[in-house]
Amino acid sequence: MRKYIVVTPIIAFLTFFMVLMQPADSGAYGWGFKKNTDHQIPDIGEYKEILKEYGAYYVDDSGEKNIYLTFDNGYEAGYTDEILDVLKQEDVPATFFVTGHYVDSEPDLIARMVDEGHIIGNHSYHHPDFTIISEESMQEELETLEEAVANVSEQKDIKYLRPPKGVFNERTLNWANELGYIHVFWSLAFVDWEEQKGWEYAYDQLMNQIHPGAIMLLHTVSSDNAESLEHIIVELKEQGYTFKSLDDFVLKDKMPEGIHGF
Repeated sequence: MRKYIVVTPIIAFLTFFMVLMQPADSGAYGWGFKKNTDHQIPDIGEYKEILKEYGAYYVDDSGEKNIYLTFDNGYEAGYTDEILDVLKQEDVPATFFVTGHYVDSEPDLIARMVDEGHIIGNHSYHHPDFTIISEESMQEELETLEEAVANVSEQKDIKYLRPPKGVFNERTLNWANELGYIHVFWSLAFVDWEEQKGWEYAYDQLMNQIHPGAIMLLHTVSSDNAESLEHIIVELKEQGYTFKSLDDFVLKDKMPEGIHGF
């Protein structure tokens, strides 16, 4: 079994609402969009056609009032157990995109996520920029993370990928497809890993952007997220929203037309 030593520090990653964060000759894109507060799906411009071509997702555009909770986990700050308690209490599924550092340092939490019905997604082993490494290196990053998850939990394969730092291009989208992965970006997020401002702030940031079909990105390193999560879930349920897993959405979306009712 291949083993790796993490030699770089874990940083506060994902600078969200940005464009073209790499040099022009890298051919890289930084995931981003213009936030709105009118409860509509945000416009992602030219990215929409790129994602469609490669079977990637950022939102459920069916118009149904569904919400898909996703978390990016690079390191543990002591709040994930609390978040899992809320998800269990409210019977809400989530997808946790994890790094190798997280799996190695928190195997019990990975096992708990899987045991309680959540999905583990691939956020790479060392959190590199995929657009500046080789196809072979990207494959090794993904397969090593998948192997690490399988070693500590009952989830033996991973189908969803969230690229480190939200950086991608058509080449990396294609490589992921060849390896059997589906890219999942997001349509709702805020800068939640920096200074904490109280659970009401996190609540307002998310509720102001909420829209049908949202794929919501949060980080479990945020105490505000942990404290606001139950309030958010309860309020959205009262507004008629249903929390579903990525499997509910992606598997249904990939079914041939006319088969969805089965």
